[in-house]
Amino acid sequence: MNESLEQLSKRISSLIPGDLKHMQEDIENNIHSLLQSSLAKMNLVTREEFDVQSAVLQRTREKLDKLELLLETQLKQNAE
Repeated sequence: MNESLEQLSKRISSLIPGDLKHMQEDIENNIHSLLQSSLAKMNLVTREEFDVQSAVLQRTREKLDKLELLLETQLKQNAE
């Protein structure tokens, strides 16, 4: 992610007009810091964390489906 921020910072700073190029490195650093702090505030997760939580959610969903089926079966048996 840090590499992507670096690339994005360079891309944005490359749009700076030629007469301000002497300040490019400073501007690039400021853009990088701004992007980094903005992304940190968004409370994002990595793809790996997302995949792990998706797998946990899938297993939980499967267990819940089984429990619902079991409960429905038991309720039907008790109603008879």
